[in-house]
Amino acid sequence: MEIPTLLWGTLILRPYVFVFLACYLAMATLEAGLGRAVFFLVLGYLIAWAAEFSSIHTGFPFGLYIYIPATVDRELWVGGVPFMDSLSYVFLTYAGYATARLALGGLKPDPGLSRSWGLTVLSATCIMTLDIIIDPVALRGYRWFLGQIYGYPEPGVYFGIPVSNFAGWWLMGAVLTRLWQTLSIRLPSRPPWNWGQRQFRWQPLLGPTLYMGILAFNLAVTFAIGEALLGWAGLFIVTPFLTWLVVQTLRERQGKSHARADRDT
Repeated sequence: MEIPTLLWGTLILRPYVFVFLACYLAMATLEAGLGRAVFFLVLGYLIAWAAEFSSIHTGFPFGLYIYIPATVDRELWVGGVPFMDSLSYVFLTYAGYATARLALGGLKPDPGLSRSWGLTVLSATCIMTLDIIIDPVALRGYRWFLGQIYGYPEPGVYFGIPVSNFAGWWLMGAVLTRLWQTLSIRLPSRPPWNWGQRQFRWQPLLGPTLYMGILAFNLAVTFAIGEALLGWAGLFIVTPFLTWLVVQTLRERQGKSHARADRDT
C-alpha cells in the first residue's frame, strides 16, 4: 500500500495524536519560530524512532516489548514501529519542557533558564509522569479505539508496565529536552528559523495547557474503560505537583497585580 494512503489511514485512526501535534506546532512556532518547531519535529521523531527500534530488538532503553502489527495494513509503520507512536514523543517533550519551565521560572522565566540542566531534569520527570498515565491505558488499547498495538513478554509491576519503561522515558525525555534547549539557543534568529515567532503575556501557559490536555484525555479514557483504580492512581501521582504549580502561578500573578496597584497609587 502506498505511503500517502497509509498516512491518511494513520490520521483517520489516530486523530487525537494529530490534534496534539497541531497544538505543538502552533505553540512552538509562537515561542521559537516555525523553522525550529519543524526541525525539532523531524529530529525528535528520528531519535524516538531509533530508541523504540532499539527497544523492540535489544530492550534498551525502555525494556523489551513487542509491537503487534494488527493495523499494519491501515496505518503507517516504519521498521516495525507505528509512525504515530514515535511522533508522539515530540509534543510530549514540548509539553513537559514548558511545564517544567513554568515551575522553575514562572510567567517571566530568566533567559538563562533555557540552558539550565535543572530544567532538563525536571522536564524529563514531567515527561515520565505523563507516561505513567499514558502507557497503562495504552496497554489496554483493545478496550478503546487505540487497539492492541503492543505488549510485554513479562507483565510489569505497575498495572502491567515494567519500571524499565519509565526509566527509558526519563532518559528519552532528558535527551529530547536537551535537544530542544540547544535548538532554541543555537539556531539563528532569522528566517526561516524564526517565522511566526511572537512574544505575549500569557505565552508561558501555552505548553502547560497542552500538558494538562494530554493528561485530561488519557485520564478520561482510563475512567471511561472502567479502570477506576488506575485512574485514581494517576490522579494521586499528578495532583500534588499540579496543585503546587497552579498555586505558584496564581501567587505570582497576584503579586504582579499588587505591584502595579502600588505603583499606580
